[in-house]
Amino acid sequence: MTRAKDGAARGGLRGWGGVTGMAVACAVTASLTLLPLAHSEGSTAGPATGPGSTSAVPAKAAECKDPEASLEPSNADGPSIEKIKKRGKLIAGIDQNSFRWGYRNPEAGSGTIEGFDIDLVRAIAQNILGDRDAVIFRAIPTNQRIAALEHDQVDVVVRTMTINCERAEQVSFSTAYFQAGQQVLAPKESRIDGYDESLKGKRVCTAEGSTAYDALKAKSFGAIFEDKHDGTDLDEDQLTVPNQLDCLVRLQLGEVDAVVTDNALAAGQAAQDPAVELKGDGPFTTEYYGVAAKLGADDLVARVNQVLVEYRQGGANSPWMKSYRTWLAEGLPGIKGPPAPKYRSN
Repeated sequence: MTRAKDGAARGGLRGWGGVTGMAVACAVTASLTLLPLAHSEGSTAGPATGPGSTSAVPAKAAECKDPEASLEPSNADGPSIEKIKKRGKLIAGIDQNSFRWGYRNPEAGSGTIEGFDIDLVRAIAQNILGDRDAVIFRAIPTNQRIAALEHDQVDVVVRTMTINCERAEQVSFSTAYFQAGQQVLAPKESRIDGYDESLKGKRVCTAEGSTAYDALKAKSFGAIFEDKHDGTDLDEDQLTVPNQLDCLVRLQLGEVDAVVTDNALAAGQAAQDPAVELKGDGPFTTEYYGVAAKLGADDLVARVNQVLVEYRQGGANSPWMKSYRTWLAEGLPGIKGPPAPKYRSN
């Protein structure tokens, strides 16, 4: 009975001029390069070596107590910075379909990519190269963020990437630049109430390699969130997808009942589709986004931290707050400023 009602609700979902319109916009690659998909976010690559990296021994997960603590900020050059300067471009891994974070704005002209994360990328390019437009954007799916850094396909990843201990073994993070949390997105008419027992028996979509998937793995309330592969012709990834936006498409098509993702991303999707909404009283986790660099690229991480120091300065007139008001305030009102930075003790 519940499934029938939820199915009827999903049947009335609308996209932003249709999801197809967004898909067409995302298909115009212009100056962006879309990296090939892989099934896992990790990589079989060996330790970071070569230009732009220094040797580093990853900390064991058991030793990781405060993953948000990063290197002290610095304007000093090093091998990673010198490599970027020699190239004359910062190569940034970003999203191209997360509304208000990193997305193609069809009204701003073909190939124009904008959003909160994009503003930060340009601030990093301005600091290192003296030109906010000296950027090569490479659109990467959620499950390729770490691999793109390990294989030197990008210098940094600025893509709503949550800092945590597991990832800190594979990449180096800046200080946090945004606080978010996991929340449930579902049709307004759905009987799903949030991250609770109302998810029992419901098909829930998450992005592969995401903290949303990890949250459901830890506690699912009986939700169906893992794809089953039995060798039949029907095998395909319906519940764990390469890109988070794919979950919204599946929700709109009625293939899933709900999505679990960062509230920051879900707010943008709710703004795109008025038939869906965030469920529950708020996020059920606390997570922090950081800029990721290749493990051992300490000079680049310290430089990004210096950029973030300047980005936070100025109170209500800081670059951070200006970007927040431009892109996020409508969907995530009431945020007074960025999270305070944490640095490692010597």
